[in-house]
Amino acid sequence: MRLSLILSTISTISIASGFHLFPPAFNPRQSLQKATTPITAFSPFPRTDITSLSSTETAEASGGETYKFDAEVSRVMDIIINSLYSDKSVFLRELTSNAADALDKRRFLSLTEEKQFSDGGIKIKTTPETLTITDNGIGMTKEELVSNLGRIANSGTRKFSQEIGKNDDTSLIGQFGVGFYSGFLVADKMTVETCREGGWHKWESEAGEGYTVVETEKPEDMEDQGTRLTLHLKKDCLEYAKSERLEELLGKYSSFIDFPIELWTEKTEYKQVPDPEDETGEKKKTVPEKVEKWELMNTQKPLWLRDPKEVTDDEYGEFYKSTFKSSYDDPLKHTHFRLEGQVELKSLLYIPGMLPFELSKNMFDEDSKNLKLYVKRVFINDDFEDLIPRYLKFIRGIVDSDDLELNVGREILQKSRILSVVRKRLVRKSLDMIKELKESDDYDKFWTNFGKYIKVGVVEDEQNIEELSGLCLWTMSDSEKMTSLEDYVSSMKEGQEKIYYISGDSKSQCLMNPAMEALKKKGYEAVLCVEPLDEIAVQTMGKFSDKEIVDATKEQWEDEEDKDQKEKEEERLQPAIDYLKELLGKKVADVGVTTSLTSSPSAARQGQYGMSPSMQRYMQAQAVALGEEENPMLGNMNEVKLELNPGHSVVNKFADMVAAKAKTADVYGELLYDLAMITSGYGVEDAKGLSERIVGIMEGGGDAGGVADAEVVG
Repeated sequence: MRLSLILSTISTISIASGFHLFPPAFNPRQSLQKATTPITAFSPFPRTDITSLSSTETAEASGGETYKFDAEVSRVMDIIINSLYSDKSVFLRELTSNAADALDKRRFLSLTEEKQFSDGGIKIKTTPETLTITDNGIGMTKEELVSNLGRIANSGTRKFSQEIGKNDDTSLIGQFGVGFYSGFLVADKMTVETCREGGWHKWESEAGEGYTVVETEKPEDMEDQGTRLTLHLKKDCLEYAKSERLEELLGKYSSFIDFPIELWTEKTEYKQVPDPEDETGEKKKTVPEKVEKWELMNTQKPLWLRDPKEVTDDEYGEFYKSTFKSSYDDPLKHTHFRLEGQVELKSLLYIPGMLPFELSKNMFDEDSKNLKLYVKRVFINDDFEDLIPRYLKFIRGIVDSDDLELNVGREILQKSRILSVVRKRLVRKSLDMIKELKESDDYDKFWTNFGKYIKVGVVEDEQNIEELSGLCLWTMSDSEKMTSLEDYVSSMKEGQEKIYYISGDSKSQCLMNPAMEALKKKGYEAVLCVEPLDEIAVQTMGKFSDKEIVDATKEQWEDEEDKDQKEKEEERLQPAIDYLKELLGKKVADVGVTTSLTSSPSAARQGQYGMSPSMQRYMQAQAVALGEEENPMLGNMNEVKLELNPGHSVVNKFADMVAAKAKTADVYGELLYDLAMITSGYGVEDAKGLSERIVGIMEGGGDAGGVADAEVVG
């Protein structure tokens, strides 16, 4: 119903006014897949009113004038109330921002026209059924009431900016002209009492029922100029008449507004009074007392607007703790900057001292709020994914920009060139912070908490891959301390042309891999990829410092002399090789000989384009998570080649068994395969068979009956 209403309304308005709400190729059905998704069709800075919404009918009523909205206006009003905002509580942000705009306008005019202006402020008070917002700002004349509040998207703020010209001294928030109507999200009637010059007037409306404008007396508790807005709350919105709820919302949305916001509160205080039961009059007792008073809501100062040279480290730390509710977390690093030129931006970014709790369960938790976006110190949202890439999800900070294009509901960023510029600047500043941290003693702590995010960045951020690669730390085969690839390259042995890595589920498993024998033989160190993300990262990098990064288990280690020796040994062991091919069948892609092994009798090697065992397990886990029995991407990538060490006594013993046609040759052949799979990181599927083979050897005195005692077949 709502979708059809919106689409039909849009069609009616477009035909009636010639104004297109949706750009070409925009699919409103995709935009409205969820009922809570705000419409993003309004232009962020409309050059034309959505409708020519001057009143079409007037009539005398109660000594004033009654105005009727156009039919189209009523339907647009329905869209604003029911579809524009995803959270009805934003009405307080919009109306408080309007009051701040009014104060800003009056302050600006008092400076330019040398008029007297007392200290401006906003006061909010409630009754059980109403909410009142009062300001001593610029106010409105009768004509402005009709023009600004009788026309949807007729922004008085934008018009004021155009009249005075763009001026850095102004700090006006509202530009869309629809924020006022957000009051109807929680109210079924709104009353505005206001005066700029020429006496006081009262505007009153019940949403789609039109509105009335009448002359009125100045409220006793107001100055000669200003505005009072009263919302008559809906029955299901009476929570907004409670000071506790308003205090929560003002703290969220308006804690950095430039003018004081005072809320009338009722608090219980405790005081000492004489105990009437004490005849001496010396004893005291504590009694509760309800106290009503104005309480200042926006006590915090927008630290990011100050000159960084004037802010101390303690102030940065306290601001971080209070803003991001991290009482026990001292940030590792911060950067405070202002950008000018293509985009004006003020920002304060932090690297937390510990991994936020919500990210410890899910490193990309959608409910984790890392960046808070403000426009003119008014909080807009903390869930803008496009502001910063997900691999910097752990960065906390404030972004305050006047140039980012928002939708009319001010809850969603519009895709734009400016957004792209801001994103690049935030990434640059974040990486600069991490680079500076890398030169300090705190980098190990940073890496423990956030290292996996940097490796995700290596995989996802092609533009900054070189810089991110240099920030990564890796487990090494010859060191207990994690090391950067820069240090690895600087300590490479003379003649080493490549960076070698081995993957496994742990460091001990990597060190057990037969490929380590070839590396040790050459005197080379290995980067140990102990998590699937490590292997994906090094494969994405491909090179570092002009050095190719290769999988040591796939490297061909034989030189020309070794190749000659390998051919001779393959010829000598050919009967054993053929025997194993027939015995193992489809378990292996091939069987051969290698001269790179020094202590292991056999090894399992992947083909050049095959997946490592740890990567295969990771891919299979992904398939299971998606409800699939097998990952189709694996294909033949899990087929291995069994390689034998011709210098090992076990291999030669097996060759003798094959030559003697001993029954136990099968047992030894299977064990050579099992051993290769275990040490190479694949594990054994037939654990029961392996157990039986080991028990058989143990019962046979360590030789499965021995070759001499074995039965010869044929």
